[in-house]
Amino acid sequence: MTPVEEIATPDRATFEHEIRPQYSPVVMRGLAKDWPVIEAGRSSPSDALAYLERLDSGAPTDLMVAPASEKGRFFYSPDMRGFNFRREKATLSQLAQHLRRIEKEDEPIGIYAGATAAASHLPGFERENAFALADAGSGATTRVWLGNATQVAAHFDLSDNFAVVALGRRRFTLFPPDATGDLYVGPLDVTLAGQPVSMVDPLAPDLERYPRFASAQEKAQFAELEPGDAIYIPTLWWHHVQATAPINILVNYWHNDAARGGGFLALIHAILAIRDQPRGQREAWRAWFDHFVFGEDAPQAADHLPPHARTVTGPPSPQRDEMIRRFLVQVLGGR
Repeated sequence: MTPVEEIATPDRATFEHEIRPQYSPVVMRGLAKDWPVIEAGRSSPSDALAYLERLDSGAPTDLMVAPASEKGRFFYSPDMRGFNFRREKATLSQLAQHLRRIEKEDEPIGIYAGATAAASHLPGFERENAFALADAGSGATTRVWLGNATQVAAHFDLSDNFAVVALGRRRFTLFPPDATGDLYVGPLDVTLAGQPVSMVDPLAPDLERYPRFASAQEKAQFAELEPGDAIYIPTLWWHHVQATAPINILVNYWHNDAARGGGFLALIHAILAIRDQPRGQREAWRAWFDHFVFGEDAPQAADHLPPHARTVTGPPSPQRDEMIRRFLVQVLGGR
């Protein structure tokens, strides 16, 4: 396991042209060190909570609550027929008050509000705690995570992600997409909070049950983040996130979202349409995918046709994309 690369804080243009194309996570220390919420937290965690309470719109948000016996790990139930946590709703102020009450407990419940939209729940937060790499032009959404010492199972996102620690500490353990086969992926359609997760607990891996995880560990990267530190996680990179303080605040920015599920839905459809075909047919489809999708020359696969005849295989454009959608609707709808 190696540390995530650390870089000096870039401007947005430098990030877009030099950092993002490398498709690898990076840590940017102190990028948000001057945020008011971080300044408040330097006095005490309670002051950081008070800062959020001052901005709270009073709109309820989704909470995840796990019993103390789970030690902050949110996961499936042992029989895989449900989960080891329950879902509730409360305002961020109500959650803040509860976190104060259980802060000193030796074995508290695990509780957090995840991906709460700042615009609707903390109006003014984005203006007061601006993040230059995710300004209005980036299309990013600002979301706040508030909770105690919890861990989010290793998962991936369908969009790029900036994450900033605002209070407490977090340890990120990351795995590249080519480690997927060694991570023992859980159900694709019954998930903890949206995306499939790895069945392996990277903090206590059971290598007898999941022996290939040892190969994933060799590719793993890690980062320990303190208030003001930021990490960039490219889409499809697996990441396990552990909050270690009794009270923690994280702010993240998902951006470059994949339209309509992107490749993930194509993968699910390929399982239905291709995976269970005879080997010869699967290999034939592999050749098609290489030619039209994955090959280096795939964007030029229809260049032998006149431009008006390239239709769904043409270069990206709103018109081409709409043509593809119409074709899919026609075929899948049986018309």
